Amino acid sequence: MELGPVDRITADAVGEPGHRTFYLQVRAGEDLITVVVEKEQVLLLSQSVLELLADVPLETGALHAADLVLEEPIDPRFRAGRLSIGYDPDEDRFLLEITEYDPEEEEDDDAEGSEEDDVIRSLTEDLDDDRETIRLWASREQMLALSRHGAEVAERGRPTCRFCGNPIDPEGHVCPATNGHRARRT
Repeated sequence: MELGPVDRITADAVGEPGHRTFYLQVRAGEDLITVVVEKEQVLLLSQSVLELLADVPLETGALHAADLVLEEPIDPRFRAGRLSIGYDPDEDRFLLEITEYDPEEEEDDDAEGSEEDDVIRSLTEDLDDDRETIRLWASREQMLALSRHGAEVAERGRPTCRFCGNPIDPEGHVCPATNGHRARRT
């Protein structure tokens, strides 16, 4: 699906920390598209935007926080598997591709094979791939706002253990970095 330039783009979460569902949502005219994403995808997208903007010699303005709230209805089209981002300096805008999650892709990653097998599998996947992909364009301001808001949303969750990086429940957690001793919340 080719959306072209979007009117708005945001990432947010619904639910209690530890049980939240993360969403990426875009509006292009009358089209409202929502996809389920992982918290890690939101964080990586936020970091990638900042890295790409660091190379842009232009000042980027800010957007209002009200533009970053999820719109109703939150009806996800699919679960995102791969997010690809790039910046086009000639058009001064970001390209974001969101590809539907494919559980078979993980199985393929686990399988061992030769380089020739990888090339053949890649060509075959391109021919057989019926996963949906959404392509959209967004301004620097929209992507900077998405980056900041996405990072803020991710930080609202459970605190992470300083030893292992895993989330800590209110009761604590069994920390693999401390030989299974319970880490207390600090």
